[in-house]
Amino acid sequence: MKTLKIGGVPEHFNLPWHKCIEEGKFEEKNIKVVWQEIPEGTGAMCKALRNEELDAAVILTEGITRDIINGNPSVIIQKYIASPLIWGIHVNASSPYKNLKDLKGTTAAISRKGSGSHLMAYVNAQHLDWDTSKLKFEIVNNLDGAIEALQEDKAQYFMWEHFTTKPLVDNKNFRLIADCPTPWPCFVIAASSKAIKESSEELATMLQVLNGETHNFKLQKNIDVELSQRYGQKLEDIRKWLDLTRWSQDQIEENDIEAVMEQLLELNLISKKTNPEKIIYNLEQSNN
Repeated sequence: MKTLKIGGVPEHFNLPWHKCIEEGKFEEKNIKVVWQEIPEGTGAMCKALRNEELDAAVILTEGITRDIINGNPSVIIQKYIASPLIWGIHVNASSPYKNLKDLKGTTAAISRKGSGSHLMAYVNAQHLDWDTSKLKFEIVNNLDGAIEALQEDKAQYFMWEHFTTKPLVDNKNFRLIADCPTPWPCFVIAASSKAIKESSEELATMLQVLNGETHNFKLQKNIDVELSQRYGQKLEDIRKWLDLTRWSQDQIEENDIEAVMEQLLELNLISKKTNPEKIIYNLEQSNN
């Protein structure tokens, strides 16, 4: 039985993976999937894919696209979440900042360079017509680091997924001042070059099992209650999130990758675009 090491953030988007593992659905197909929590997010997963510490990762579309263009030999093997990610823009609950205009010239807390929190700070700044060359960042690694940085005023705002951070708004660690949705499908599944070379058939089978789980995931009985309990979210928030979220069983479209590259190029986060075919990999065709 071949083992596949998969990385992802410890967030509600990834419950289908855990259910497939816990219910033995991968092992029924003679694959052992080992899940690794990566709370630091996309930047850390890009590094792990490059170093072949992971076979695949559930990763932000813009982050892995940028890293592939910058030399990561990994490829996108499927779209995972077709809907946008809603990035909440948070400040310390006791801070004087009341709106986005107040944040101009302040420092953004980011998990690491190349992470979603880093890239989306640029997208948000562009929306507001700020000079993106003057953005300032404080690397905080994870949510706990962000709480500390905002409390100690090392950084003044932090962008993270709206619903994951909602409990920190409810308990008065953070105050939400705005949302910034991604203008593309937010999560994809990327595989390392080594996994593509050595485990292509197993990756394709893994996706078939996962897609069977996600196809009617929102219709499962009491799935809202399970999500609420497992991820410490209010039931009303989980229901709002489920309404906004669409899992995908398809490969990402080339025009979505083009849109991501256009945005990255405009923000000077990549030096050039590349052919989307170098970023997207069709497992089914390769195994036929």
